[in-house]
Amino acid sequence: MIALTAISRIFTMGDQEVRALNNINLTIAPGAYVSVMGPSGSGKSTLLNLIGLLDQPTSGTYLLENIDVTSLSETDQARVRRERIGFIFQSFHLIPRLTAAENIELPLILDGIPSAERKKRVQAILQQTNLLERADHRPSELSGGQRQRVAIARATILNPAVLLADEPTGNLDHKTGAEVIALLENLHHQGTTIITVTHDREIGARAHRKIQMRDGEVVSDD
Repeated sequence: MIALTAISRIFTMGDQEVRALNNINLTIAPGAYVSVMGPSGSGKSTLLNLIGLLDQPTSGTYLLENIDVTSLSETDQARVRRERIGFIFQSFHLIPRLTAAENIELPLILDGIPSAERKKRVQAILQQTNLLERADHRPSELSGGQRQRVAIARATILNPAVLLADEPTGNLDHKTGAEVIALLENLHHQGTTIITVTHDREIGARAHRKIQMRDGEVVSDD
């Protein structure tokens, strides 16, 4: 699914260079459930952003489903990102003026799916995520757990090959966070590759593969 070879990411801050990732070599198989852990500044989110094509490596090669995405144009990268990668963020990133259903529908609109098919898919995923009764509510009218479920529904409505979650329970209480993790794990059981960045050791330990990072490098991979 994913093959990173000699990936480095260097940020320039004034006259200083910060090496956020240093020569990362990593492969992830289809259907894997991976957690990435480590202290703040270890490179976890930078790694996730590179895998999600939200950022570009300074050097190295990234293959996604055997396609060298580092050599693609911005337009082609955007297409791959939209069609093959789903994102879940700690702060949800929902559009405030849209309802839950409209937020979920947005990727289908961008992908050119006809209206009738869009409505059918949105209705189905609202039911799967137990959000039918909240479909017409805007984000400000939803609880944190409901907003994260909307974000998950939006991220998975196009059936991405890989789902990237950056601190998906960071803004949630323990009970609600457990419900969100259960929803992600159900997606994994359906075959979705899941990579989650977390500070929560309990959540990280649930993954089948646990990667520890420090100072921009992988220090353990169990």
